[in-house]
Amino acid sequence: MEHGKGAKHQEIRMLNRKTLEITGVSNVESFDNEEFLLVTECGFLAVRGQNLHMKNLSLEQGLVAIEGTVHSLVYLDGSGAGKSKGLFGKLFK
Repeated sequence: MEHGKGAKHQEIRMLNRKTLEITGVSNVESFDNEEFLLVTECGFLAVRGQNLHMKNLSLEQGLVAIEGTVHSLVYLDGSGAGKSKGLFGKLFK
């Protein structure tokens, strides 16, 4: 995956809400069977669902594969209108 300097590139592929492949991942902040918090080229990404588990992880390639039932994908970029909650405030509502 070769891109110009400063260019953000991320792909998300989901099959039947059961298998999720995400590129452009630089770190996995935390994960459990209900939520993964990923640092991506496009910002923090929270993947929420049930019975989630990591199928594949390659930070060298920037790839994470997750299996389970996916309920939501949410970017936590702080673009809420006038709300200034921190990262943990958004995660623990």
